[in-house]
Amino acid sequence: MNASYRLHFAPDNASLVIRLVLEEMGLPYETALVDRRQNAQDGAAYRGLNPNGLIPVLETPQGPIFETAAILLWLADTHAQLAPASDNPDRAAFLKWLFFASNTLHSDLRILFYAEKYIDAAQAETLRNGIRPRLRQHLRVLDDVAKTAPSWLHADQPSVLTYYLACQMRWMSLYPERADRSWYQLADTPYLQSILMRLENRPATRAAIAAEGLGVTPFTSPSYAHPPEGSAT
Repeated sequence: MNASYRLHFAPDNASLVIRLVLEEMGLPYETALVDRRQNAQDGAAYRGLNPNGLIPVLETPQGPIFETAAILLWLADTHAQLAPASDNPDRAAFLKWLFFASNTLHSDLRILFYAEKYIDAAQAETLRNGIRPRLRQHLRVLDDVAKTAPSWLHADQPSVLTYYLACQMRWMSLYPERADRSWYQLADTPYLQSILMRLENRPATRAAIAAEGLGVTPFTSPSYAHPPEGSAT
């Protein structure tokens, strides 16, 4: 396989979004495992690609790209797939919700998952309890958007944002481990739920399931990943 891209990934991390999009686009790519158990993301080699030590990085002919939304937008524009073109009337709405997913939803998820990085460990659950209502509101807003069936939030013709949201909703139902997750009920967002159900049957999703051990219903009834290599945590 002649691959122009190398995806530095860890199973069931943000790199999963990039893998799904590469598969959906039908692009050849290689993968390089970032072994989190060995803290490879903090090593000199990886920090040379992303000085922030976060996953993913996509190596491209134009150099390495990091930040999930930046990679998604670059791929969509480079390959004219999975996003409205710059002259499409839907472009503005797509961009504002893509950056909402990245700057607001994903940022709040990081607080939920890694509260101990933001506050004393003894107060971590208090912080999580504070962020959960915000996340529920984000989901309600996104479900209202999905109800209007915009061109860039479909399962039958998914955009990069469709896959980004699907992965974020997967993680909400799984992480953090051993914490209360009763606040998240997929049925509360029926329009998003319908999208996730249909996404699970797409070839890109089936390829990601096989590559990262995600289980047969990775978005609607997810289980912890059992990847053939690496660790999700």
